[in-house]
Order: sequence, then C-alpha cells, then structure tokens
Amino acid sequence: MANVVRAALVQATWTGDTESMVAKHEQHAREAARQGAKIIGFQEVFNSPYFCQVQEPEHYRWAEPVPDGPTVRRMRDLARETGMVIVVPVFEVEQSGFYYNTAAVIDADGSYLGKYRKHHIPQVKGFWEKYYFKPGNLGWPVFDTAVGRVGVYICYDRHFPEGWRQLGLNGAQLVYNPSATHRGLSSYLWRLEQPAAAVANEYFVAAINRVGQEEYGDNDFYGTSYFVDPRGQFVGDAASDSKEELVVRDLDFDLIEAVRQQWAFYRDRRPDAYEGLVTP
Repeated sequence: MANVVRAALVQATWTGDTESMVAKHEQHAREAARQGAKIIGFQEVFNSPYFCQVQEPEHYRWAEPVPDGPTVRRMRDLARETGMVIVVPVFEVEQSGFYYNTAAVIDADGSYLGKYRKHHIPQVKGFWEKYYFKPGNLGWPVFDTAVGRVGVYICYDRHFPEGWRQLGLNGAQLVYNPSATHRGLSSYLWRLEQPAAAVANEYFVAAINRVGQEEYGDNDFYGTSYFVDPRGQFVGDAASDSKEELVVRDLDFDLIEAVRQQWAFYRDRRPDAYEGLVTP
C-alpha cells in the first residue's frame, strides 16, 4: 500500500488585524481537513502583516511567546479539532530583547513538538529583518509527526543549501518553507531553488509565499505556492500569483526511498572533503 500523505498549505492576503487573520486560517484548515489533509502549513509570520518592510519599534507588538502565546495555543486547539499536523510561523519573543522569526510544529493530537528559528536574517530594502530578529539558535530540528518526519526552513533560509542538507541528514521527508517574497526581487528564483533543494536532498518541499500588497511597503507578494517532489517535479499546479488560495496535494512518501536508491546522493557524499565549507 502506497504511503500517501495528503498535505496542504495556505497563501493568504493580510486582513488588517490578527484576530481576523487567525480566524481566516482556521477556516482554511477546516476546509483542508474536510478534503482529507493530514498536515497544513501557513506563510511566514502568518498572523501579522509583513512588517519588516519598515523599521519601527511599534511592530514589536506582533511578537508573542512560543509555545505559550495565544496563537500557538489556539493552533493546538485547531490541531486537536481537525486531526492535522500544523506548521505555525510567528514572531516569537523569548524574553525582553530576544526576538526570533519562528515556526512552531504541532502534532495532530494538539501536542507541541517544538520550534524552528530562522537562521539567515536579511537586511536589505523591503526586508529589514535584522532590526527585529536574532539569528536562530536551535539547529535544524526534524519533528516526528503523525504523518512522518517534518522540517522547516523559513524564507531567506532557502538561498543557503547547507540548512536544506542538514534537514535531509536529520531525516526530513517533508520540509515546509514559509516565505514572504516580492515579485520584482525573486520570482525567477522561486521556481528554481526549492525544486533544486528537493532534488539535492531527495525529499518533498512545500513552498509558501504571501500574496498581495500590504500597508507597510511596496512589496508585491506573488503567491505561486506549491509542493515539489524529490525528483524536482511540481505536485499539481502552483497556486495563483495574485489571489489567496488553499492548496491540497497528495504526496507519495514511498517516492523518497525510490529516488534515494536510484540517485544515491546520500551514499556518495564526501563529508571528509568538505572542511573548507565551514571555514570563515
């Protein structure tokens, strides 16, 4: 019997406030569950606007603790209700002065499995993230969930192959990449990098982008979210480049082992020869 996981992702427009944004994602999650999905992931800092288009202290108000903040608690209730694994990207405050771009991973029974903190923090026009976030310090966790082994890599991280590889070495079968990326900056790379990472590391990737324009800047988030398999092939069509959308796809996890036997990239790695990669 094939090991097929029905997976979902949401690309969403900003509603104007956290309460309605979270409620909208709850509705999408319930619809995904109705369609048989067993895991769902949301976009980067999903319960807020992409405030990093500006550098203003007022935007620290979006931060909350993980896992004890209101959004993650609410998502734990949602996971219990729907029976789905949920990947929940939020702005995390650990303690005064310690802020991270984080994704919590919640199992299908509502249990909190842990979190990933974004490692690579950009500081360029429209993406002033160093103003808000410290670099991640929790490594490259892969979570044993009800659907399999799931990892997370957040937005700008995707430009760095080392983390993709570490997630693969840690046993990931599916990696969610919640993002907020602008049409004029990276649309060419969007359809290139995640499929390449899926091929190089022989797992599934869920690439999620925000969609639309928001009040804090000129970034035009272009959606086009998708799932890609270990051969680098899109699983179904990508989502719209202009509209909110729930994407639900069937992922055949048996393909992971088949590809790893055929291409044998992990067998032929040469970590003994890679010392220079970590030399400053």
